[in-house]
Amino acid sequence: MRALVVYESMYGNTHLVANQIAAGLRTVADVRVVPVDDATPETLSGVDLLVVGGPTHIHTITTSKSRRAAIEAAAKPGAELTIDPDAEGLGLRDWFDTLDPSATTAKAAAFDTRLDGPAMLTGRASRGIAHRLSRHGLEVIAPPESFVVNRDNHLVAGVADAAEAWGAALGRALRAGAT
Repeated sequence: MRALVVYESMYGNTHLVANQIAAGLRTVADVRVVPVDDATPETLSGVDLLVVGGPTHIHTITTSKSRRAAIEAAAKPGAELTIDPDAEGLGLRDWFDTLDPSATTAKAAAFDTRLDGPAMLTGRASRGIAHRLSRHGLEVIAPPESFVVNRDNHLVAGVADAAEAWGAALGRALRAGAT
C-alpha cells in the first residue's frame, strides 16, 4: 500500500507532525511526505491513502492573508519564530481550488495543528480540510485530528508520539478496509 502525507507548515510544527504521522503509517505502507506545493496530480497517482494537514489560522484553514501575517510575525525583531522552508509556497486553500477530483481515488484523513485550548475557541483547520477532501470525492476514513502547540508555538509534550500513534491507527484502518 502507498500513502502520501501532504502538509502546509508555517513554523515547522505541522511539518514535524506530518513526519510523525508518516512514521506511524510506515508500519503498513510505503509513505511519502510532501509540502503542499509538491502535491501534484502525478504525486497523488496510485496513492491508497492521502493524509492532508495544515495549521489553524483564525479558526480555519490558512488564507493568503494569514500566511503573509505569519511570515511577517517571524520577521519581526525579537521574534523567536522560524519559517518552515516550504512556508512560502502554495497554501492548502489554493491547492484545493486547483485539485482535480480525478487525480486520486485514495482514502483520506485530515489533521491540523492549533493552539492548546478548547476547539470552540481555537478553531480546527482539520474540519475544513476533511470537508474539502470529501467534496473532492475522497472517502475520509477517520475523524479530523488536531495536534496542539503552546503559546510559544512549540508542540505540547507527547504530541509527536500521539501523531505517530494516529498514523499507525490510520494504517490499521486502511489495511482493514483493503482486506
